[in-house]
Amino acid sequence: MNDGRMMGLDFGSKTVGVAVSDGLGLTAQGVEIIRRTSENKLRQTLARIEALIQEYGVTRLVLGFPKNMNNTIGDRAEKSLAFKEVLERRTGLDVVMWDERLTTVSANRTMMEAGIRRENRKQYVDSIAAVYILQGYMDSLAFQKNRLDGEQESAE
Repeated sequence: MNDGRMMGLDFGSKTVGVAVSDGLGLTAQGVEIIRRTSENKLRQTLARIEALIQEYGVTRLVLGFPKNMNNTIGDRAEKSLAFKEVLERRTGLDVVMWDERLTTVSANRTMMEAGIRRENRKQYVDSIAAVYILQGYMDSLAFQKNRLDGEQESAE
């Protein structure tokens, strides 16, 4: 059923949080935070993402889609859509957009509950947000599969 690992990306103006699924596609783990010197310079960021795709055998990318709370698409979401197109061209992989509206809030709450000091949270938040993006996507796939399996069983 599983045809390779998935990579979750939290694309920000200065950083890209990266998470990768386990071999079974059940759990997401934070891998690293790619730091960018300039928002408009993507060459090194893309090269690092490509290296991680190779290293982990990634076959699908899941990119956080930062819609506004009222479900509209703002500047940050437009930049994510543009990044999606660049990723697809550069890697040849499918890129799934995943609603990330509350991932940073959840990541900060998790770190607060874990006792990570406020001044130290910033260095982890993007990686943890990428984990939430990827985990949310994988959980939705598992939910859809379970629902389909249940429908097939009741049809038999």
